[in-house]
Amino acid sequence: MVDSLKKPGFEEMRPGVKVPSKETLLTPRFYTTDFDEMARMDISVNEDELKAILEEFRIDYNRHHFVRDAEFEQSWDHIDGETRQLFIEFLERSCTAEFSGFLLYKELGRRLKDKSPVLAECFNLMSRDEARHAGFLNKAMSDFNLSLDLGFLTKSRSYTFFKPKFIFYATYLSEKIGYWRYITIYRHLEQHPEDRIYPIFRFFENWCQDENRHGDFFDAIMRAQPQMLNDWRAKLWSRFFLLSVFGTMYLNDIQRKDFYATLGLDAREYDILVIKKTNETAGRVFPVMLNVDHPSFYERLDICVRNNEKLREISNSNSPKFLQFFQKLPIYISHGWQFLNLYLMKPLDAASAHGQVR
Repeated sequence: MVDSLKKPGFEEMRPGVKVPSKETLLTPRFYTTDFDEMARMDISVNEDELKAILEEFRIDYNRHHFVRDAEFEQSWDHIDGETRQLFIEFLERSCTAEFSGFLLYKELGRRLKDKSPVLAECFNLMSRDEARHAGFLNKAMSDFNLSLDLGFLTKSRSYTFFKPKFIFYATYLSEKIGYWRYITIYRHLEQHPEDRIYPIFRFFENWCQDENRHGDFFDAIMRAQPQMLNDWRAKLWSRFFLLSVFGTMYLNDIQRKDFYATLGLDAREYDILVIKKTNETAGRVFPVMLNVDHPSFYERLDICVRNNEKLREISNSNSPKFLQFFQKLPIYISHGWQFLNLYLMKPLDAASAHGQVR
């Protein structure tokens, strides 16, 4: 008989292998792009910076970092009930996101090998980092008697097509927000070691530097393609991706506030800090920043949080599907209205905010 504490409420494909979470708008996505367009990019205007970043990737600062030590070698059955379930979900989401990066970067490295050697090697070395991250997280899941079949994920997940410039916007923000998420958790637990429920959090300080270097790479690529940053379209797309990334993180994390509470963190305060820091960082490359200090910014996101709670209640009810659709429709409209207003909120000029001359 399987101990109910070990696998709380998770469906398995086979013993010990978790069925991947259902894909939704809020789950980590897998991406593909126009590889030929990527290969045609001229990076000469910023090639020196890209080569310097490549040298950093080659050094491989974390090649000896992701090694499990004696602290992992124990039973984790004392992490039980809802805390265990939330923690496994955290590991799965993180593993899926890292593995998504690995697949995209690996394919880019393969496709660009003969056409843009500098970019190809950068992508290959970033895929190396992401593979380590994903493997480390998947091994952590095995401490809770579950794991992901990453080969199955590769074949079963749907892939979202983005043009190269959108890949750059999205992955830049993903890497930079990942840095701020990891370093914020690490610094908090460094001050409050009694809240560090599992040893993986000790690895976050060095780990987040991988995310930071990856973000710097995409920063350098966008600077090599100034048309991606200098026109009115760039301002609109920057706002869109900033809002998408911030909104997705906020809705996910508030929904899982009990997990952050186990680490001694208030999920809302944590997200506000991460959003503020990522917004400031993005302002060093994007032409605009979101006005995240506007009084209605989080008020509207909080309405979306309550909307999500209502949607889950309806989905979990016994009402017929057609009735659920009509019950959900006004909530979807409210969702759209909140995000439209957030998108139309006047942004901040990044150069002015940072005192830069562009």
